[in-house]
Parts: sequence; structure tokens; C-alpha cells
Amino acid sequence: MKRAIVESRPYLLLSLLFGISYFFVMDSNIPGTYLMLWKGLGVGFLAVYALRRIHNFDGRLIAAVMAFGALGDMLIEIDLIMGAVAFLVGHCIAITLYLRHRREKLALSQKLFAMVLVPITVFIAWSLPLDRAEAPGLALYSLFLAVMAAMAWTSSFPRYRVGIGAILFVISDLLIFSRMGFLQNSVIPDWTVWPLYYGGQFLIAIGVVRTLRDKLHVPNP
Repeated sequence: MKRAIVESRPYLLLSLLFGISYFFVMDSNIPGTYLMLWKGLGVGFLAVYALRRIHNFDGRLIAAVMAFGALGDMLIEIDLIMGAVAFLVGHCIAITLYLRHRREKLALSQKLFAMVLVPITVFIAWSLPLDRAEAPGLALYSLFLAVMAAMAWTSSFPRYRVGIGAILFVISDLLIFSRMGFLQNSVIPDWTVWPLYYGGQFLIAIGVVRTLRDKLHVPNP
């Protein structure tokens, strides 16, 4: 038990340290390279946490999801397309993970929510940019984002962690897209995007890891 605590909690604490503190330093005068690394370490330590806690293929999948998320966090500071590609790869890996853990029985409301989530997310993303040339690209990316969230919502992972975490991820990305449209001069995205995104990734990571450990009958200290 003590060994498990020593092995797991430092990575979660480091993730929280970098993830929360980044919100307060993201507009500071810290040199760009250091700030970019600071940003990536929040979700990056969630990848390490997953690798150390789950030693099977599913563990490597959720670690890869977090690793590509961290990579996207950093690359998006250099180039928006490069960052989006990293996130898109992460979404595809997450979809694979959730498909491996389908929920056996779904209430009608749960099925309907997942079905509606995808077209609504895509439509909102498509409608946001004032420059209509950007709309198709946002719609295509948001399709993978929304499918990921729908698969998370209908997976056997806890909905109040993994499902809600994925929805928070969707909302944060839509708020990023809103900077290209009606919120381009608003502080709302500045104050909400990172907390929603990081909080969503944190919920996904701990929800998936603890569920997988339960299935392996490993204690969760």
C-alpha cells in the first residue's frame, strides 16, 4: 500500500502543480520555451501516472492519449495545425480505448445524448469562425473530438469522471474556436479554456486508470 502511494501520487501532484500554476503564469514574461514546457508538463505527468499505474495495453493507450495531449499543448504554441494534428492523434487513440470498453447497457437518454453530441459539436465548430475558409477544417477536427467524447460517454468508464471530462474537453475547444468568431475580443476564453481543458484531461486520466485497476483487482490507494 505504501509503495503504491509513493509510486502514484507524486505524478498526480506534479500534474496538478504544473496544470494549476500554468493558469497563473500563462500571460507572464517567462521565456516562451520554458512556458511551453510548463504547459506541457501538466498533462504530461498524467501520461507518466498512467504508465506507472497500469502495466498493460490499455494503460499504454491512456498514457498515449495524455502524451499526445501534452504534445498538442506545446505544439499549438508554435503552430495551430501542428497542435491540432497531435490532439487528433490523441482523439483516435482515445476512441480505440473506449471502443475496447463499451458499456453493455445504455439508457435511451444516454444513447440520444451521444448521438446528438456529434452533429451539434460539428455544427457549432463550423459556425464559429468569421473567416468561413477556416470552417471546414474546424468541422473536420471537431468530428474526431465529438466522436471521442461520445465514445467516452457511452463507455464502461465512469461517466461522472471520464464522460464529463471528455465533455469539458469539447467545451474548451469550442471556446478556442470562438476566439475566431463572436468572442474574439472577449476575456471569456482566456479565463475558461485552460481550466476546462486541464480539468477534463485530469478527470479522464484518473477515471480510466482507477477503473482499469479495479478490473485488474488492484487496490486504489
